[in-house]
Amino acid sequence: MSALLLWHSILRMTQDGELDGLVRKRIRGLREARGWSLDELAARCYLSPSTLSRIETGHRRIALDQLAPIARALGTTLDQLVESADDDDVVIRPHRDEARGQTTWLLSREPGPQGVTVAKVRVTRPKPPEPKVHPGRDWFTVLSGTIELLLGERRILVETGQAAEFSTMIPHAFGAHDGPAEMLCILDHDGQRTHLHSHES
Repeated sequence: MSALLLWHSILRMTQDGELDGLVRKRIRGLREARGWSLDELAARCYLSPSTLSRIETGHRRIALDQLAPIARALGTTLDQLVESADDDDVVIRPHRDEARGQTTWLLSREPGPQGVTVAKVRVTRPKPPEPKVHPGRDWFTVLSGTIELLLGERRILVETGQAAEFSTMIPHAFGAHDGPAEMLCILDHDGQRTHLHSHES
């Protein structure tokens, strides 16, 4: 979160009773999750237990110079502490690509560490398409069925409960063997473009 967005969130918190109450609940919830008393948190953020108690119960206005040390003591960040509870759709809906014989659920809405994407893929095409190459590495585990992996000159059957990890500079492709199969994939940026490109269009 940028400094400007953070400032707007803090300003909104002072004007929006719902967000203000959410921040107070977060402070109390994080403290209790660590098994800390008010005294223990107070010692870590250099505030008095009575001040913390009034902050948590809503009997004292929260100042920015109090939020920052509280966030640090609780092992979180100021922007996470004051982020709003938005109404984004939390349901991940499938994207079906009949031509490619696959259905994809993008489990990570935003790229994770090192830009990786996590996706669940249901494969119905009976044989792998033309093998492709791209920089990086791919990793997947089979949730059900059997995946036929073409890797260079090799044909590998990866069964339910098994996983595969390989350099994507080797020509590779996958398909379903003896019926539909589902797998959980971790793909880097190039892997996402190659295997899930139709989802991005």
